[in-house]
Amino acid sequence: MTDHSSPLNRYNETAFRISEQVTRDFSTSFYTSVRLLDTEARKAIFSIYGFVRFADEIVDSFHDYNKTQLLSKFEADYNDAFKSGISLNPVLHAFQLTVKKYNISDAHIRSFLQSMENDLRKKSYDTHSEMSQYIYGSADVVGLMCLKVFCNGNEKLFGELEQPAMKLGSAFQKVNFLRDLKNDMENLDRQYFPGVSKHNFDDEKKQEIVSDIANDFRKALEGIRRLPGRSKAPVLVAYYYYLSLLKKIEHTPASLIITKRIRISNFKKLLLLLKVRILTGLKMI
Repeated sequence: MTDHSSPLNRYNETAFRISEQVTRDFSTSFYTSVRLLDTEARKAIFSIYGFVRFADEIVDSFHDYNKTQLLSKFEADYNDAFKSGISLNPVLHAFQLTVKKYNISDAHIRSFLQSMENDLRKKSYDTHSEMSQYIYGSADVVGLMCLKVFCNGNEKLFGELEQPAMKLGSAFQKVNFLRDLKNDMENLDRQYFPGVSKHNFDDEKKQEIVSDIANDFRKALEGIRRLPGRSKAPVLVAYYYYLSLLKKIEHTPASLIITKRIRISNFKKLLLLLKVRILTGLKMI
């Protein structure tokens, strides 16, 4: 039994609660879906989100500061946290505890940080291979970190679900690219899709990308169906949310996508949550 009265255990719990608050503040939809997990898995996923969110904010939001220096310090602080087993940055402290508990691969963490570094120095991806490599680091490995939590030591199951999890991460990231096309191109000066710019993005190019993403979603669903225990529900919520975004993008003219951010209403998000509760409750997926 955990001794919650211990000063270190109190700090551990505080660190996880702060990661939970970070998730709640930055993504209410993700926060809501993660709450469908059991307590221990929920804490772990919140800690992963806190880590990747802070790194992402460094490269995407802190425009008045030296982003390269901040990201380098963030990585160095994580290294120190992992080595010593403690950090006074609560988000890093919670994350390193999760990394150790679930045996999350250091290679996945380095790939993620490498993609964040790429955002600071690379503005366009000229080949599908370059884009795929970026997506692997920025999204696929995050899905694999979460899969480690869901499998909870079952390495055989992890190996079997690794490819579908990566397909899901890729699908999510490509939807994000489409949804954020205007901001990425105009404010961040980034071009993720090879050969696509705000000057030539049209309905034909959009449909090409949408078809590719739909294929990723189909392959990912095979893995979602095999997720253990309560982990299936929150992943399904995210799956249906992003699939709804993709369908909305598909039915929105390219000329509008380049001028505004596509969103899903809060009411639709609630309906998706109810849909998943019904499907999983009736064991229909």
